[in-house]
Amino acid sequence: MATIFSRIIAGEIPSYKVAESDRFFAFLDINPLAKGHTLVVPKQETDYLFDLDDDLLAGMVLFSKKVAAAIRAVIPCSRVGMMVIGLEVPHAHIHLVPIQKEGDMSLSNPRVKLTKEEFAEIAERIRNKVE
Repeated sequence: MATIFSRIIAGEIPSYKVAESDRFFAFLDINPLAKGHTLVVPKQETDYLFDLDDDLLAGMVLFSKKVAAAIRAVIPCSRVGMMVIGLEVPHAHIHLVPIQKEGDMSLSNPRVKLTKEEFAEIAERIRNKVE
């Protein structure tokens, strides 16, 4: 059975896409730690990030770098933090979170509530900055 991320990539489940390539897909986390919190996933369904072959893993980090630059260009923040936990969904993924301080990366922090319109506007602004 396909993971929820594979179903998002296939368009079976709606998402707020910010970037896509032939190998990767980036979309806003619908339960974000901050405005602009983005998930980057490989299109290849692989459970554990470090089971990806070296070329795909390196490509995912480089793709994430482009997305992080776009996030930083449109969301006021000191940095865009990168986090890999990998237990929530059995599909390798990287969290990109706009932060002001290290504590902003804690998954125990309250989540930001956004409207569909806010999600769509943020996704469009980031998408327009991805090079």
